[in-house]
Amino acid sequence: MVWDTIYGRDAAQPAVEEWGGIAYALAALDATLAPDWEIVPLVKVGRDLAPRANAFLRTLRRRAPAARFIEVPVPNNRVTLRYESMERRCEQMEGGVPPWTWPELGPLVRDLDALYVNFISGFELTLETAQLLRRGFPRFIYADLHSLFLAKAEDGTRLPQPLPAGSAWFACFDVVQLNEDEMRQLGDDPMAAATAALAQGCRALCVTLARRGVAYFEPQPGDTGPIRTARIAPQPGWTIDEGDPTGCGDVFGATATAGLVAGVGLEDALREATRLAGRNLGFRGATGLRDHLLGRLPTP
Repeated sequence: MVWDTIYGRDAAQPAVEEWGGIAYALAALDATLAPDWEIVPLVKVGRDLAPRANAFLRTLRRRAPAARFIEVPVPNNRVTLRYESMERRCEQMEGGVPPWTWPELGPLVRDLDALYVNFISGFELTLETAQLLRRGFPRFIYADLHSLFLAKAEDGTRLPQPLPAGSAWFACFDVVQLNEDEMRQLGDDPMAAATAALAQGCRALCVTLARRGVAYFEPQPGDTGPIRTARIAPQPGWTIDEGDPTGCGDVFGATATAGLVAGVGLEDALREATRLAGRNLGFRGATGLRDHLLGRLPTP
């Protein structure tokens, strides 16, 4: 879990403080999972914010009965976001929540049917742990690699960086999500980068394009011939020129995951994910987001 302090482009407006990151994804899963699925959060939270985090967890209606966050005796991760534009922001992170190890994760994933992995801090898993996870969990894994592409300066400022051992990371997941800037870190030729990723065993690569929707790459049926790629445009009326873009990628990934585990085709899953990412622009924060995504007024 991460606690966000968000400064918008209008300096006259006060900062917004709210749960960020994985909380957006949990809200989206709560809104979109098929009736026969439930949420089992494998999420660490610092002791200082554990009571608030558990209060948020109790708002999820699709959580497993015994679901709980894992409290760790360190300060929780906190992020300050300063938007320069709707698509550009400066990000600083503080906190000390440690990464997962395979001895911790192994017993927890044994009985699960699918995994949604979101790199909110970029320090959730080492590559070695991700590789052990892939070997120990043969079922479906969707991963948003976002913060793996961010280095952390001494003052906590996040700076773009190429993904070390990128091909090895792609081999750990069935479907991988990146944004456009992260895709550029893989090289100047998107098709070559996608081909290299899919050659590692990844079944689909999804690249979010902000106001232009999402592009995807997948092998041809039977893994014969050139890879297949297409762009899914946002629905008419969708705009990124207004609203709060925080969490749009998290809502996108969680919604896509919910569709894919329910057996929806890739294009249809990404189309719905794009729709709800656009709807997220009209809401600030993750508390109450589930009802907003469903088109309802938030309930207590």
